[in-house]
Amino acid sequence: MNIERVVVIGAGTMGHGIAHVAAAAGCHVRLHDVSPTLVASGLEKIRRNLDVGVEKKKVTAEEREQILARIRASEELSSSVSDADLVVEAAPEQLELKQELVKSVFAAAPPRVIFASNTSSLPLTSIAAAARHPGQVIGMHFFNPPHLMPLVEIVLAEQTSPETLDSIALLAGRMKKEIIRVKDSPGFATSRLGVLLGLEAIRMLESGVASAEDIDRAMELGYKHPMGPLRLTDLVGLDTRLKIAEHLFEEIGEQFRPPALLRKMVRAGKLGKKTGQGFYTWDTGGAT
Repeated sequence: MNIERVVVIGAGTMGHGIAHVAAAAGCHVRLHDVSPTLVASGLEKIRRNLDVGVEKKKVTAEEREQILARIRASEELSSSVSDADLVVEAAPEQLELKQELVKSVFAAAPPRVIFASNTSSLPLTSIAAAARHPGQVIGMHFFNPPHLMPLVEIVLAEQTSPETLDSIALLAGRMKKEIIRVKDSPGFATSRLGVLLGLEAIRMLESGVASAEDIDRAMELGYKHPMGPLRLTDLVGLDTRLKIAEHLFEEIGEQFRPPALLRKMVRAGKLGKKTGQGFYTWDTGGAT
């Protein structure tokens, strides 16, 4: 199927970026969230990112306006998905929530619709099991920020059909993304490795091995990582990383036990960039 009409559920950190890249690929996009305020905020972030792209000569002013014209705000889910080819959910990492979303989408969307989850660690096979057409459920795990990061991790549930995979792979190509294909397993490939590195960095900070800045610089300069694991945790959100770690600890074992420092910071509301305070202090000038 050639995907032309896309609905993105969730206008937050990942959702608005997914809407951006889908519109840039030529799709007509509806951006949905639980409140109009969240959708308006997501649309404004897309415009700001495109403005930066124009300033850096990555896109033209005309392309910016064309992309924005393809994105519409959506307040009511069932009417939004009534003619959708693809629905991408970027909702919070809660299995029951995602299962309810997949039920609602298949109840209101055309029979052909593909449901893609942006989950970074939850069992996709369990999400697909709640769907009317489980073969049309797949994982599209984007990376933050979606309009800049080149990778999409395509996750195959036990039920995912070859036709669904082909359609999503074609769309990823139109989005100018590189893809990896992984089986449904705890943490997939990227979260499993990335979270493990982040948790060990937190343990090192907790035990006084080095400062947050020096731990990050070690990976950036010594291993050519574009961003250190603690700064990346701030960007992802400490609460999000804690939820993933708790799930992987339950599914895989001791190496994913969340450090006490991570739990303490989340309880204190120090969630990273989105709250202005994590392992770094964040403001309009960046991170210190």
